[in-house]
Amino acid sequence: MLDAAIKNQLHSYFERIVHPIELVASLDDSEKSREMSALLEDVAAQSAKITLSRNGTDARKPSFAITRLGTKVGVSFAGLPMGHEFNSLILALLQVGGHPPKESAEIIKQIEAIEGDYLFETYFSLSCQNCPDVVQALNLMSVINPRIRHVAIDGGLFQDEVQARKIMAVPCVFMNGALFAQGRMGLEQLLTKIDTGASARAAEKLKDKPPFDVLVVGGGPAGAAAAIYAARKGINTGVVAERFGGQVLDTMAIENFISVQHTEGPKLATALEQHVKEYGVDIMNLQKAVELIPAKDAGGLTHVRLASGVTLSARTVVLSPGARWRQMNVPGEEEYRNKGVAYCPHCDGPLFKGKRVAVIGGGNSGVEAAIDLAGIVAHVTLIEFDGQLRADAVLQDKLRSLPNVRIVVSAQTTEVHGDGDKVTGLTYKDRATGATNLVELEGVFVQIGLLPNTEWLKGAISLSPRGEIKIDARGETSAYGVFAAGDATTTPYKQIVIAMGGGATAALSAFDCLIRQAPTAASEAA
Repeated sequence: MLDAAIKNQLHSYFERIVHPIELVASLDDSEKSREMSALLEDVAAQSAKITLSRNGTDARKPSFAITRLGTKVGVSFAGLPMGHEFNSLILALLQVGGHPPKESAEIIKQIEAIEGDYLFETYFSLSCQNCPDVVQALNLMSVINPRIRHVAIDGGLFQDEVQARKIMAVPCVFMNGALFAQGRMGLEQLLTKIDTGASARAAEKLKDKPPFDVLVVGGGPAGAAAAIYAARKGINTGVVAERFGGQVLDTMAIENFISVQHTEGPKLATALEQHVKEYGVDIMNLQKAVELIPAKDAGGLTHVRLASGVTLSARTVVLSPGARWRQMNVPGEEEYRNKGVAYCPHCDGPLFKGKRVAVIGGGNSGVEAAIDLAGIVAHVTLIEFDGQLRADAVLQDKLRSLPNVRIVVSAQTTEVHGDGDKVTGLTYKDRATGATNLVELEGVFVQIGLLPNTEWLKGAISLSPRGEIKIDARGETSAYGVFAAGDATTTPYKQIVIAMGGGATAALSAFDCLIRQAPTAASEAA
């Protein structure tokens, strides 16, 4: 099942296991059960502290539990945790085996203090790059607090459960049998949902922070680069982010990041955060900015108000709020979001195996999505508003070669239809003839570009008609001491490497602004 190189790596990793653990498999006569048995046998062979039992009685087959002998500590997987979830398996083995987690003592204490009994069930797909964060977070919580139990379930394998629970997007988490959360969430976000007092405690810690020299708003590539460049100048730097990593967390393959031939969004986001932390930057995660109050005069403080009610102050600010998936804004889209309307083909595509879907958008992302989905679903209808596709020629050639793809151009999607529980079709208007057409299908994947997260900045700084932050070559905005970078700005090309360069430029410009301020400026009251 595993090749020699992987076995050697696992043997090295498993030297960190402290407590004996047992793999308890629940199997049947299926091919997947045979694959699971072979996988677990290979895993157990890499450490004398791991034993394997095939006498499990779990109703889900194939599945297996990882348990610490003599304790209630353990996690479970239903299906084979390969693909993106293979790392989740390795981490679970190490953590159940007693290898200490990398989380802070504060986070561990918070998990230990959670009261009540919880059973979490997370449905994932093997091609979902967002699912491992949720799986690994809940696995860790179940290891630290035995009153929390977690099973990670391959939705592509257990289709009967997916249909019964009307799951049409992953990751999808149930708590004690009821829907708990959908979409990518990190450990801190999950803790905030479980521990309802966490947000208030976090706000309390923020309210008395002294003014920063540079406050970065946004934790994507632009924000991370700005924070690193600012902190390297030896000045007091903070980052406030709704989710550190930003849109990169939702990106699958990255193959144009110079000097790195291939990486994935979540992996890059983790590396960015670790790099920022090396410089002692004050990272304030899970905090949404809702208002910018520019300095009244040169040398004054700029204020950023958060959704929690706390206001942070800084001598200079770098805005990098990033962007989000653009919506069609047609009837039915919001109603059937995560019920057939999706925005990540890599994550949710496997849930539509054998079904009919549409992809909205004929740019690179739309055509790539259609190509990927064509290998999973029964049929793909690609709908493009323009009179021709806008994707690279090589992608168009590949798309047109696929037998189960239909391309419709000069078409405007007007409505998503459903039966109350799930998508059943969509209507589009032929822009050449005005005729209305109904397409019967089960899924709609929207790939029509990005929308800047700048609504909260209206009236505070100058924005373009598209809502982008207007900046000059130095990254300077219309407000004194406020700079900006990344996908939310008027920079013409929305690329990771360009966002990082913009973040560096904005931070250097902020530092230049600081050294030109009067020495008394920092003493202004917040």
